[in-house]
Amino acid sequence: MANQPKNNGNFISNNRWLITAATFTFLLYLLLPVLTPFLIAAILAYICDPLVDKLSKYGFGNVKLGRTLATVLVMLGIFGVMTLLFLIIVPLLQKESLLIAERLPALIANIRTGVEPWLQSKFGISLNIDSTHIQEMITKNWKTAGGLFGDVLKSAGSHGLALIGVMANILLLPVVLFYWLRDWDGFLASINQLIPRDWHDKSVLIAREIDQVLAEFLRGQLSVMLAMSAFYVLGLWLAGLNMALPIGLVAGLLGFVPYLGIATGIVLALLVAALQFTSFTQVIPVLLVFGIGQLLEGMVLTPKLVGNRIGLHPVVVIFALLAGGQLFGFAGVLLALPVSAAIAVGLRHTKTSYLDSDAYLK
Repeated sequence: MANQPKNNGNFISNNRWLITAATFTFLLYLLLPVLTPFLIAAILAYICDPLVDKLSKYGFGNVKLGRTLATVLVMLGIFGVMTLLFLIIVPLLQKESLLIAERLPALIANIRTGVEPWLQSKFGISLNIDSTHIQEMITKNWKTAGGLFGDVLKSAGSHGLALIGVMANILLLPVVLFYWLRDWDGFLASINQLIPRDWHDKSVLIAREIDQVLAEFLRGQLSVMLAMSAFYVLGLWLAGLNMALPIGLVAGLLGFVPYLGIATGIVLALLVAALQFTSFTQVIPVLLVFGIGQLLEGMVLTPKLVGNRIGLHPVVVIFALLAGGQLFGFAGVLLALPVSAAIAVGLRHTKTSYLDSDAYLK
């Protein structure tokens, strides 16, 4: 019994890193609801840090921009791009709403002419739709859409804490992003000092390889987004679809979130096509554009531009996406490739150590 405290002390000392990692993981799990803005800011800071490093070295004569001013400029660029996308999407939705209000009666009349005789003969169903009344309802609701904000404010009382939490996260994001970007190199230096000296060289080597792989992944994903945006814009324009430019840009740029870009693009394109075209045969080219786009992205661009850059075989890329979705849902699909790339780096080093070990050489 007298040796029990000593044994406990040895156990804690021998497993201190495992205990520290488990405690840190548990704290992350508990704090996950409040970590969202910090994680998003950290990801944006990781992506934009090289740009801040380059801008901070520019200047006039001996006067350099400095890291603080470079951080401000990069943040202005980020929010400028977000504002530009917002200005593209909102007018698109507004214009489509007005088109629906204007052309819905004609669309309903075409549906009744083409579908109602078949339903009547086969099932005895008659479509008693008053298109004029529906148009009046849409027009009235569109004109009073400005009162929606007031309704939201009225209902905010019952969900006040949730609304405050969302607003706090939105306001906190740029503040956290500023400090992450400005002090990124300092954070990395602090972490570097905490690495045990026996592990330092190997840890730094693996971290640099993971950083290189993730940087290649981001460049490859950006290349895919730009290529798909150009493809959708050109394809929808050749299909004769109105608003091909904004719909193609939205479908391509939202491609960094799996399935979101293609789903949003198809919904918007079909809405415009239903109001613009008079027959289904005219809609077929629009559907073909998205079908060919999915094949091009999934079978050619992503494996070539993303898979090759991060050192993963196309089959592994497909398996990683499926496995990530099966294990962790939407977030798993989103993080499947970068996490797989980081794991691949660790496996390469493990393989090298194994091939040099006595267990293999014997």
